Amino acid sequence: PVARILAGCRVAAYVHYPFVSTDMLALVWERRPSPSHGHEHGGGASASASTLRTHAKLAYYTLLAVAYGAVGGLCHLAMANSSWTGGHVRSLWRWAAARGRVRVVFPPCDTRSLEDLPLGGREDVVLSIGQFRPEKDHALQLRAFARMLERHPEMRERGPRLVLLGSCRGEADEARVRWLRGMAGDLGVGGAVEFVLNQPYPVLRGWLGRASAGLHTMWNEHFGIGVVEMMAAGLVAIAHDSGGPRADIVVPAPDGGRTGYLASTVDGYADAMHLALGGGPDCGETLLIRRRARESAKRFSDQVFADSFKRALIESGILR
Repeated sequence: PVARILAGCRVAAYVHYPFVSTDMLALVWERRPSPSHGHEHGGGASASASTLRTHAKLAYYTLLAVAYGAVGGLCHLAMANSSWTGGHVRSLWRWAAARGRVRVVFPPCDTRSLEDLPLGGREDVVLSIGQFRPEKDHALQLRAFARMLERHPEMRERGPRLVLLGSCRGEADEARVRWLRGMAGDLGVGGAVEFVLNQPYPVLRGWLGRASAGLHTMWNEHFGIGVVEMMAAGLVAIAHDSGGPRADIVVPAPDGGRTGYLASTVDGYADAMHLALGGGPDCGETLLIRRRARESAKRFSDQVFADSFKRALIESGILR
């Protein structure tokens, strides 16, 4: 970007995830584990135990942040995919932010193809969608599901299931699935947990049309397209209370009503799952949540993205 700018070119960037973030720097400085990784960002327990290594790592990430900010700040237009990403870009790309060159343009989500799925007649299924990577924190999902059944034993009679649907990139992910299967057995919910691995889109769409609730547990997800898809499909989304889901997606509807649930702890997720499966005192509320969620998901459609992207380019003057 620097060479192009010096040559007189006008440069625009669409940022999905900041290369370095202030959250990352804070985790390293405080030597504490991230909620999703279970260890210090960028290193294992030995890094947390070593003050010298922590300071060296902090210096390294700080230099990266300065360089990243200097280069990114030269952009004539920076589009961030969420309010969370935009906040970090503004804090790092200060030269661009000071000139009003940072905008939020939500990514395109194929919501239209999911809007014809029925809102009623759903099964007692909690659906999780995502690759079997550490940051997706499937372990939290298993603990929360087990906690829900423990706190609400009457739910066991309905036979609820937790379906973990996603892909494995290689042996490490496959080993993680084996570990998760064992964990489900140790928690006493092995028979109620189903793993759906490496399946094509029609299988995913089929589960989106059957499940009642959608589960998302990644800390500081930059946006959360999977959460949007769940809402568009008519599921009651339960997302992590951080990042894009909290800032932009699972937000109150125009009438002030709920469009889903946010949680960050085992108990919080367990309570939200119980409510999403209609176990609360007001079972009729879940249908209203589904309707509001589907309407809210339209804010992230392909057409909205195309219009917002073109508007940002035109209003920035970058096409002159």
